[in-house]
Amino acid sequence: MKTSVHPNWYPDAQVTCVCGNTFTVGSTQPVIRVEICAQCHPFYTGQQKLVDTKGQVEKFTRTKAAAQVKQAERVKIMENRASKVQKTQTDKPSLKDLLMQARKTSAS
Repeated sequence: MKTSVHPNWYPDAQVTCVCGNTFTVGSTQPVIRVEICAQCHPFYTGQQKLVDTKGQVEKFTRTKAAAQVKQAERVKIMENRASKVQKTQTDKPSLKDLLMQARKTSAS
């Protein structure tokens, strides 16, 4: 094995958790900081705890609310378009009606 390509091994690396728990492990880094350990993880403690470090839950609820507002606006736009189409269809005479009027005027 080459001696200069392998990282340094620290057999007594200190791991520090946010909850205050510390323990030692072997690692290539002398100090490790973690957010969750076995002392505070919900799976090991049996307690339900929300771990949301970047506000992902709030971001999801904001996005969902905005999507619902846009969907409601889209429904209103589609209803307005449908009513306009229906109105224009009733205002204009059909081709059959136009032909009947042309026959009546040419016959008289």
